[in-house]
Amino acid sequence: MTRDSASAETSIAALPVPCGVVVIGRNEGDRLKRCLASVRGAGAAVVYVDSGSTDGSVEWARSVGVDVVALDMSTPFTAARGRNAGFARLRELSPASRFVQFVDGDCEVAPGWLRVASDFLDHQPDVACVCGRLRERFPERSIYNRLCDIEWNRAVGETDACGGIVMMRSDVFAAVGGFRESLIAGEEPELCLRIRARGDRVWRIADDMAWHDAAMTRFGQWWRRAVRGGHALAEGLALHGAASSARDKGRLRRVVAWGMALPAALIAMAAIHPAWLALVAVYPLRILRMAWKARGAEPSANWLWASFMVLSSFPEAVGVATYWLNRSRGQRGKLIEYK
Repeated sequence: MTRDSASAETSIAALPVPCGVVVIGRNEGDRLKRCLASVRGAGAAVVYVDSGSTDGSVEWARSVGVDVVALDMSTPFTAARGRNAGFARLRELSPASRFVQFVDGDCEVAPGWLRVASDFLDHQPDVACVCGRLRERFPERSIYNRLCDIEWNRAVGETDACGGIVMMRSDVFAAVGGFRESLIAGEEPELCLRIRARGDRVWRIADDMAWHDAAMTRFGQWWRRAVRGGHALAEGLALHGAASSARDKGRLRRVVAWGMALPAALIAMAAIHPAWLALVAVYPLRILRMAWKARGAEPSANWLWASFMVLSSFPEAVGVATYWLNRSRGQRGKLIEYK
């Protein structure tokens, strides 16, 4: 299935069980139109949550019959707050909806996904969340878009966490209190940790789920996105400590080692003698090792992924340090956006 195969007029057969959709967005323009067209007419109640658009998104969504929640922007926005508000409205509109599909306004849901996902949950009572293959709509437009597409190509099966595009059991989502609204990022893995703690499972299947328009064309956008990732990692670990996943603990150790400790050590040693700067070579050696371990996929993708994974240690370290600095000052972190 290609990214252009979805149509605004696609008609999807009745869903096997009652299901609702929550879309969040701000100033998404044509991307929002594609998003809503991909879920309208699927037999699911649809709620759009807008966070201060100035491009007519609210008016357009209402004109096509979509229920809209316009957030009060005097309260700091987070994606978690938007999704929770949408879910609360969905419960009012369609209290019988057993499942809820969360999707961002810059995404287009793949034809048939709602049926596939709801059918999967209906037959797997111990699975609370299911996600599929998220693809970048325009990977050829920039290396940063391509990196997103590589990042989202993950192994199928049971997993620790999903992203923001996911179908969940409504009763489980409500039972754990929804997303943690204070988080400026990383609200999905934090929610999944609480879901798994109560004995439910998170699953990724191979089916196409959605196309995402990252619209990243500048290095600065990629850098801010990585900073946000580091901030989310530090905050999630601070919230749950020992209960955090081994993967996240290991990731934090790598960020601290490669993005903080080693650069500081190199600077200190170079102040004693410039020859110590030769140790900077450990970074390209790490890229070589990571690209080699990833062999089997497209070689150019391996090198691109490995290079930016190593480079990401630095902005992620900035995000980790920013979180701890704000926490030490008793300050709340500000939303980090890359678009």
